[in-house]
Amino acid sequence: MSAVAVVVGTSGWQYRHWKGTFYPPSVPQAKWLEHYAETFGTVESNAAFYRLPERRTFVDWAARTPPEFVFAVKASRYLTHVLRLREPAEPVRRLVDRLEGLDGKCGPVLLQLPPNLQADLDALDAALAAFPSSLRVAVEPRHRSWFTDDVRRLLERRKAALCLADRRGPVGPLWATTTWGYVRFHEGRATPAPCYGRQSLDTWAERLRALWGTDGEVFAYFNNDPNGCAPRDAVGFGLAVERAGRSSS
Repeated sequence: MSAVAVVVGTSGWQYRHWKGTFYPPSVPQAKWLEHYAETFGTVESNAAFYRLPERRTFVDWAARTPPEFVFAVKASRYLTHVLRLREPAEPVRRLVDRLEGLDGKCGPVLLQLPPNLQADLDALDAALAAFPSSLRVAVEPRHRSWFTDDVRRLLERRKAALCLADRRGPVGPLWATTTWGYVRFHEGRATPAPCYGRQSLDTWAERLRALWGTDGEVFAYFNNDPNGCAPRDAVGFGLAVERAGRSSS
């Protein structure tokens, strides 16, 4: 994967309502991942958030995708929503052990925090410290108390990315806290809802260029799966990135 690439995909691939739009009727569900990987170079797996897959599942996913394909993985809600980042050692160790099944195809891990979890720097610091330094971690806070200089400095010190989130516009500060970036697109303003329009995608492509220039990797995922918006917009965003003078995959 090129070090200057913006790697674009969707948040998950197993959506039945994509059949007939993104997935041809002739492609069985058992082959959806292979079909998905013909278009995109990465996917964000939400499965681990709800129930952490066994290592053999990650091994299977790796075997079914091209050599340069990358899986981002959303960390278990047990860590983020039940423990609320406290006592992270065991759930992080279990997650890292399972992710070894991806055999070199593991991208960033996403910590999506609960909307009602207010800033707790000690808990976040301990959670980030529990991950091996070789694994990239992005953090998506959803309570505004996290958007402070102290949190930014913590992310910078731990070399963790602030996940830039969009829901009909940016929902937090546009910080580049490390040399790589992570962006999630939840809801656009275009028709049909919740799709994104070209102007919004172009604006985001320019934002990424302003934040990371042409040197930093950025992982971008579309989580607006209703109406098949996510795969459509992911393709469109790749084109927007190229119009902004960067490479995409």
